[in-house]
Amino acid sequence: MLDLFSIFSKGGIVLWCFQGTSEIFSPSVNALIRSVILQERSGNTTFNHNSLTLQYKLDNEFELVFVVAYQRILQLSYVDKFLNDVHLEFRDKYKNELQGGQHMGDFDFKACFDAVLKGCEQWAKSQAKIPKQMRTFEDSQKSKKTVASMIERKGEEKGKKSVKIVEAKLTNGKPEEPEEDASDVLAARAKLAQKLSKSKKEVKKSPKSPKVEKDRTKKPRVWELGGGARDLPELDFSTDKPEDSNIIADTHLVGRMTGAIRDLEVESDESSSEEELEHTAPSPKKTGGMFSIFKGLVGSKALSAEAMQPVLEKMRDHLIAKNVAADIANKLCESVANKLEGKVLGTFDSVAKTIKATLTESLVQILSPRRRVDILRDAMHAKQEGRPYVMAFCGVNGVGKSTNLAKICFWLIENGMSVLIAACDTFRAGAVEQLRTHARRLNALHPPAERARPVVQLYEKGYGKDAAGIAMEAIRYAADCKVDVVLIDTAGRMQDNEPLMRALAKLIKVNSPDLVLFVGEALVGNEAVDQLVKFNQALADHSATAHPHTIDGIVLTKFDTIDDKVGAAISMTYITGQPIVFVGTGQTYTDLKALHAPAVVRALMK
Repeated sequence: MLDLFSIFSKGGIVLWCFQGTSEIFSPSVNALIRSVILQERSGNTTFNHNSLTLQYKLDNEFELVFVVAYQRILQLSYVDKFLNDVHLEFRDKYKNELQGGQHMGDFDFKACFDAVLKGCEQWAKSQAKIPKQMRTFEDSQKSKKTVASMIERKGEEKGKKSVKIVEAKLTNGKPEEPEEDASDVLAARAKLAQKLSKSKKEVKKSPKSPKVEKDRTKKPRVWELGGGARDLPELDFSTDKPEDSNIIADTHLVGRMTGAIRDLEVESDESSSEEELEHTAPSPKKTGGMFSIFKGLVGSKALSAEAMQPVLEKMRDHLIAKNVAADIANKLCESVANKLEGKVLGTFDSVAKTIKATLTESLVQILSPRRRVDILRDAMHAKQEGRPYVMAFCGVNGVGKSTNLAKICFWLIENGMSVLIAACDTFRAGAVEQLRTHARRLNALHPPAERARPVVQLYEKGYGKDAAGIAMEAIRYAADCKVDVVLIDTAGRMQDNEPLMRALAKLIKVNSPDLVLFVGEALVGNEAVDQLVKFNQALADHSATAHPHTIDGIVLTKFDTIDDKVGAAISMTYITGQPIVFVGTGQTYTDLKALHAPAVVRALMK
């Protein structure tokens, strides 16, 4: 029933392989290595690719990977046990060869493999015949907790008086009532009586004031401009007026965005580093950080799950406090545990320091883009092909799609690109007017000297129209007018709104943009996971193509409001595997940065 079983080293040397069918499994195994093992996503040991399910186990002591593959429609209950048994059998049989680093050689493992497989299949059949029994109270986690641990001590956290807990003693099988301190009871009663008497003295009946009857008749609104039909044109912002061309431009912004986007700088406290904590005594006023209580855990033997458990629990709580989604924090901790289990530490290597270094390396790997995203180079390449470079922006309501679109537009025109903004948000009131205002101000910053047309143009057809049709007409217009870049602004939509998600999938399918950017807030934690998963799933489900165009990158907005709680960047990148292309850090056109992975991880781990 197994299609493939392979044992190979992390260096890529296949030690032993079993193949049950003639099918070629190398694409599936390569996808597992590329998407999971190399990307530090080993928290989940199950990976699906095409019609196959692949499960794997890591041996960190000998740098080995054990992979088993079977059809996804099968439900095999013995795979976990089978992987563990084969792992132990292979280690015991070829321990000397593996310790010497001899990954090349003739490993005659067929007989042992068949014996282990047969034993696991028989075990699965015997387990299936045993009726399932309910778990007793003694087996549950609640039975292992004491009374004191289940009482919440709120006073210790908020600085109030601590709650005194008195354990009940058993007398003849019955709980004995705790003795009360008579002086405390009398003092509490006297304080309560004094408080009640004081409140009665302060409350006095005020003389009733005569009620002033209000005129409830509705009166017509009077505008501050003076009212009348002559002022109505002043309130109409939907048409261009000649005085709008005299916008006062902030010329100090010009020239500050030339070239590549600057890296994001996140302030972090480097004073409490691991090296300083190793050699200095703890101060009573300053704690040593999240890992200070584990400094005594050192070892010269292989790491076990029990030794890492307290550190990983502290790590998970720290990540969640830094706005990392709870599921992502659990997967990251499981990934670190799988990577380090069985690894031999040196005599002076602490468990906490090793785990922190491993997690930091994994986070940097996750945030680092797997592919190159160079918008300026791609736009120049599209210009050489005689077509515009198209970028589409999508996201939920109120995250700042139009504002960050204007920032990216400013960056593009600073680098000599002409831009056409397609106003495809035909639903929200004022969306077209907002883009028109941005276009006027951007053109005021870069006035056309000898150009026949402004450097930024707005293509709009009003409200209530088909967004996909407007985007198609805008791209055709840009191709005819030799515009370099087209920025498509879409309406904000919640991830559960199926009609709007279907309309977004239609827009992307019909127009095939070069880059689809998801705009998300840096303030969200668990919600970011739900948004990205459902946006990607909707684009894949409603495209009706074999290779649907999903999200290509992320724009993280409002990054200046979160201080060091940068966990949303980890959550979004971990879910999609796509890079964070831009980071919004303010309200002006120049407040646009590129994500610097080491700086973000440093702020996350401090």
